[in-house]
Amino acid sequence: MNALLKRVWIGLAATLIVSLAAVVAPDHVQINDDGRVHLGAPAPTPTPAPSTAAPAPESTSPPLTRDAVDEVIRTAVGAAGIDPAQGSPTVAAGADSKRTGWTAVRENSAAQSETNAICADLERQGWTLNPNPKGDRPDARSYKRGGWYLVVSTRGNSQAPSTAPAPADAQTHLTLTGIQLNLSDIPLPEITVRIG
Repeated sequence: MNALLKRVWIGLAATLIVSLAAVVAPDHVQINDDGRVHLGAPAPTPTPAPSTAAPAPESTSPPLTRDAVDEVIRTAVGAAGIDPAQGSPTVAAGADSKRTGWTAVRENSAAQSETNAICADLERQGWTLNPNPKGDRPDARSYKRGGWYLVVSTRGNSQAPSTAPAPADAQTHLTLTGIQLNLSDIPLPEITVRIG
């Protein structure tokens, strides 16, 4: 019985790790046709034939500090016409050098245009869109730069920090969440998930 429980817990932990990695860094999670899940840097792509144009390499940037990411967030929020003081940080200053964020209650009618303006400013600042291979979600977009992932989301009450004020029916939380994570530096094992 203990062996069965141990296998169940290991399976749940593996599923949690794969799910978290797929959300934070979808370009580092590959699922083969046989159901094997591989976490880590993507496999190298074959060199394109000379007749096809090679894709432009992703721009590299030096590692960013948390203070630099906080400034990026303030600049992007300001570019959307929002005073950063109207919101609040999701991680206290000095509490964690690898996490940061900002959230504010916004009107549903303006949240989408504000999100678009924030995302446009992030791209202007050199952040690269980190597309979700399962399809983009209208309420969340992920960007990466300098070892950081920055998620811009409007998700109502469900994903808001517990300290944030509750929005009214016509409102939502506009949240920017920054996480310093570099999966290519972490040797991750190949995990096989079997159901049944």
